[in-house]
Amino acid sequence: GYFYSRWAKCIHSSRDLSDIVFIDNYIFNKDVFIQFNSTVGEFVGYTELGVFNARKWNSDSGRLQSESAQVERYCKHNAEIRQAAIADKT
Repeated sequence: GYFYSRWAKCIHSSRDLSDIVFIDNYIFNKDVFIQFNSTVGEFVGYTELGVFNARKWNSDSGRLQSESAQVERYCKHNAEIRQAAIADKT
């Protein structure tokens, strides 16, 4: 059989959330074939299919803007909630 998944994650180490990075992995049969990293600002392909898709997706400015916006919309929003609920407890 075949296995496809997509894992999005947010990484940060500062309390003010100024260093948040959004990473969106597309995985086929346990191998990442394409990844969006908000620090890089575009898709990077790791396989033949991933390189093909990266070229196509990077030429779509709407798709790139949508992925980049996840830092604010998804990462910071959820990190602020978790920060208040966990890290700020005395």
